[in-house]
Amino acid sequence: MSKPIVAIVGRPNVGKSTLFNIFANSRISIVENTPGVTRDRLYANAEWLDREFVMVDTGGIELMSTDEIAVSIRQQAQIAIAEADVILFVCDARTGITNEDAEVAKLLRSSRKPVVLAVNKADSPKQEMDIYEFYNLGIGEPIPISAANHLNLGDLLDTVVEMFPQSELEGEFGANDEIKVAIIGRPNVGKSSIFNSLVGKERSIVSNVAGTTRDAIDTPVTRDGISFLFIDTAGMRRKARIDEPIEKYSIIRSLRAVDRSDVVLMVLDAAEGVTEQDKKIAGYAHEAGKGVILVVNKWDLYEKDNTSTLRFTEMLRKELIFMQYAPVVYVSALTSQRIHRLPEVINYVAEQNAMRVSTSILNQVVNDAIAINPPPSDKGKRLKILYTTQVKIKPPTFVIFANDPEIMHFSYQRFIENKLREAFGFEGSPLQIIIRGKNEEE
Repeated sequence: MSKPIVAIVGRPNVGKSTLFNIFANSRISIVENTPGVTRDRLYANAEWLDREFVMVDTGGIELMSTDEIAVSIRQQAQIAIAEADVILFVCDARTGITNEDAEVAKLLRSSRKPVVLAVNKADSPKQEMDIYEFYNLGIGEPIPISAANHLNLGDLLDTVVEMFPQSELEGEFGANDEIKVAIIGRPNVGKSSIFNSLVGKERSIVSNVAGTTRDAIDTPVTRDGISFLFIDTAGMRRKARIDEPIEKYSIIRSLRAVDRSDVVLMVLDAAEGVTEQDKKIAGYAHEAGKGVILVVNKWDLYEKDNTSTLRFTEMLRKELIFMQYAPVVYVSALTSQRIHRLPEVINYVAEQNAMRVSTSILNQVVNDAIAINPPPSDKGKRLKILYTTQVKIKPPTFVIFANDPEIMHFSYQRFIENKLREAFGFEGSPLQIIIRGKNEEE
């Protein structure tokens, strides 16, 4: 099931980032503390009233006199609006309605997306009375809040969650026996070309106007008796002078496709290596627990020698340290070099991500690992691992019951994970390991 996306939109200095940080760091937020995953303040996984969603910080929308900048800012808004299920439009009670607010409201009305209007900095009775002027924006009922003082944030989130689309059925995007494959990455790394090579025809067309339409394309393909559903997330062509907003918001398109997929093809540009944007996109796929294949495109253009592949792979492992498990395939969408290998690797990674291990064999492997490297101790108390069981697939999730979970150091947990990978593979799949006390319910 795809998580709803909530985009926070508004002009600068209305408190969008403050609001986002509260949602990302308070109890309502679910943010994994996975070492090595590069993050910024662009998105955060959140939960309210048992509904999980993705909160996106879109930055400030400014209207300047220069046409180029106006186009750039408008594209920022269009991308965020087009990809979101609900728009959280933030205004400032102290300044009242500005021309920028009115312009953003116009964009939102034309989008026909659900909009929640939050009037921030309503810290006094007078400012609460002043919010009535915001009805003039034509967006709906304004909700007075104070991000600084955490006022009315619960009411605000109640309204946001009420506007989420109905839960999608498991089979909505294809039959259960289909392997759903999302092709993700930065603009211009060759996603659409790889997509077209895999489906065997010119199915994906990149829009000339970036971000104005939702253009993720689903195409079913059968190869050697295996059904795939390829999800293309292209549609943002770079243009001179507007690269920054396009680059920044390319991740928004990836979020939904990743949530819907079983396996992710993370496409990288051989000439550019791994950028910070690549790390953000790959990090989301990792946190979502999807099977991942690193696809290095434009390998035909890379200046090679006998050790090029080895050195490039070592660079990938260093830059994407949280994704050591992902297989790497070097391709050229232009010449179709090694594209034919991808369906086989996708099927293999999907099987690894859905692997279930019997409890008896699992405990035998863990006990052997303990014998090789005994658990750590803290202040004279030694960690005792009592029992291990697998509770979930996609991704494989294990619960380790111990006498005192507080003693379990991350390095020892990683040691256990490495031993599980040595024994069972799980290539291309992240693993989730949960440590619980002996008296906790499974």
